[in-house]
Amino acid sequence: MEHKNIVATIYLSDGMALTDRNDPASITDPVELAKMYNDSGIDKIICFDLSSGDDEHEKNILKIREINRTIDIKTAAGGNIKRLEDVKKFLYAGCIEVVLNGKKPETIDLMREAALRFGAEKILVSLDTVDFIFKTKDIISDCVHEFIIMDKTIFNGLEEITGVPYIMIQDDYDLDAITEMLYKKNIRGIYGRFINQEETDIMQLKGTLANKGIVMDNFNPKLSWTDLKKDSNGLVPVIAQDYQTNEVLMLAYMDEEAFNTTIRIGKMTYYSRSRNEQWTKGLTSGHIQYVKSLTADCDYDTILAKVSQVGGIACHTGAPSCFFNEIIKKEYVERSPLKVFENVYDVISDRKVHPKEGSYTNYLFDKGIDKILKKVGEEATEIVIAAKNPDSQELVYETSDFLYHLMVLMAEKNIDWEDVTRELSQR
Repeated sequence: MEHKNIVATIYLSDGMALTDRNDPASITDPVELAKMYNDSGIDKIICFDLSSGDDEHEKNILKIREINRTIDIKTAAGGNIKRLEDVKKFLYAGCIEVVLNGKKPETIDLMREAALRFGAEKILVSLDTVDFIFKTKDIISDCVHEFIIMDKTIFNGLEEITGVPYIMIQDDYDLDAITEMLYKKNIRGIYGRFINQEETDIMQLKGTLANKGIVMDNFNPKLSWTDLKKDSNGLVPVIAQDYQTNEVLMLAYMDEEAFNTTIRIGKMTYYSRSRNEQWTKGLTSGHIQYVKSLTADCDYDTILAKVSQVGGIACHTGAPSCFFNEIIKKEYVERSPLKVFENVYDVISDRKVHPKEGSYTNYLFDKGIDKILKKVGEEATEIVIAAKNPDSQELVYETSDFLYHLMVLMAEKNIDWEDVTRELSQR
């Protein structure tokens, strides 16, 4: 059975975000807001572009692109869509779906065109009346993935009118009303003002709804506390690791209460041996660790936690990681592909800021963009020639040359590997 979604909304105005469209005081940074939603258990974010002019429209699209390069959960976007090109811009900004406005008369033709061009699974339509459904009843199921219902008065009877799934507005926290809604067959989720508020505990809401028999995308552990082997004090050590960089952040311990609390609230919670009490990481410092995964080792006596570390600080000393006191270190050749790319790129970037006499990299930077582009083109041609040679080693050599010059171009244009890998991950 498909799980129900808890959906956050971000209203973009001149590159900034409103958590409440009707409250100008709710303005905040859209990327930081999206990161908070990403870690708190939100299933999807819908970004509404409130712009009226082309310049602001482009500015808001750039913010949406930045959001999608920063977070992991899926996004949709809509607003100021006049033509197919606007639909494409939102999709190219990393959104998996685009929201068309059901109020506009041109939406029917645009919906049909966009579904044909990009696929119906990418097209949503916002509605505050059922008129659009009746006007498009013969084609709607082939052109629309979901409706975004913006007026609760059309909720009753909606499922008798259409079989298209929908997301329903629910501005206030009313558990009975939410539960009744989510029991409906075709409803895929809810969105609204209370979901956007930072104080709303999304994981707790999901847990409560799951207890009422509603299928939610929350943590459903495959192992219980009884499956784990505890030490003599009834504790299990936990290694916390950054889920993106794989950097080891800290070592702590869990008792049964901390284990169950971590799963319930989605925030790393430990047992303090010195204070003899449970503590949720970051409640006082703000450096919360949001859970991405928990995995037991082969002996079931240690837990590896992949986490999103807020603020980039895991250690009480203010360091990113608790592991910084070097004991011994042997030099070695780095073989990890991403690490190699990052290390070479870092050297190139450092040359740009701190020129070194006789450096070929600085020679390229000094000559400027045209010289760099010329070299990239030349090296790309060398790859084509090498690929015709039966000796694959020549292709390896030429590919390495090309990637070096490509990284010089990236550094010149202030693009790094994280930008590229995030874009690739969305393809």
